Amino acid sequence: MESFFVSTGIVALAEIGDKTQLLSFLLAAKFRKPLPIAAAILVATLFNHAFAAAVGAWITTVLGPEVLRWILGISFLLMAGWTLIPDKLDEGDTKFARYGVFMTTLIAFFLAEMGDKTQVATIALAAKFHAFWPVLAGTTSGMMLANVPAVYCGNKLAGRMPVTLVHRIAAVIFAILGVVTLLGMGEGMGF
Repeated sequence: MESFFVSTGIVALAEIGDKTQLLSFLLAAKFRKPLPIAAAILVATLFNHAFAAAVGAWITTVLGPEVLRWILGISFLLMAGWTLIPDKLDEGDTKFARYGVFMTTLIAFFLAEMGDKTQVATIALAAKFHAFWPVLAGTTSGMMLANVPAVYCGNKLAGRMPVTLVHRIAAVIFAILGVVTLLGMGEGMGF
């Protein structure tokens, strides 16, 4: 359960102000059909994060525990820094509008999430916890927690969200995970 809750929390916090959350706001404003947008975000996230979690699980079979510990520890520290860098939305992220609301959102969201910090975090979390399904469920839940409100309440939330504070909290959590991993602490606690 720890892997689920840690994955949910980290991704939900990291997603605030992220490119894909900005895309959620944009799609909601453009189409004004929240249900198909939210459904497409769910499907895109499941596919994207299943791939990422599978890569994370695979890494654990290829690398030894010491090498993996160093790679993961450094990765979490790099994620802490990356979380502090604001994202910008590319204009091409909604160019698929001719395919309808669901398919436009599915394609745009899936492509925007490729190589995004939450996808990289999913790889690292799956490798760290050796738990494909709980990490997939957790990171997907985190994405939905951050993006569904953006779709349904975008205009009301956009100006009120303390994005910098949320990013700092996420960065601190990533940094703690990095240090704990590098020091080899928390092995018996699921960390």
